[in-house]
Amino acid sequence: MNRKDRILIAAVLVFAAVLAAVFFIKTRLLQRKDPAVVTVTIDGELYGAFALSEDREVDIDTKYGHNHLSIRGGSAQVTEADCPDGLCMHQGRISQNGEMNVCLPHRLIAEVISGDGSGVDGISK
Repeated sequence: MNRKDRILIAAVLVFAAVLAAVFFIKTRLLQRKDPAVVTVTIDGELYGAFALSEDREVDIDTKYGHNHLSIRGGSAQVTEADCPDGLCMHQGRISQNGEMNVCLPHRLIAEVISGDGSGVDGISK
């Protein structure tokens, strides 16, 4: 290995380190600064928007039926529903931008929207 090879290897390593540092800094700066919200729509109409940063229990009573939305620790989940199949209760917790919990019999959609309003998740940024 001669001198030019060592210089080339050093240059590639320095370039890789700078690129990694820029990527790390950029991802830290692009993290959402505003808390995300979960929006609840019933039959396409906005029922409410609730911050994921605040723990709360939301009872949703409509002409289609009853749902209970539990917001805890930065995520939301439908914990009660009087629909026949109850699938919405088994969809799990949602916390990331774009995740949804849907109750078709009650025409309910609970969707997480990022606080910055970009509609872009962390991977796409």
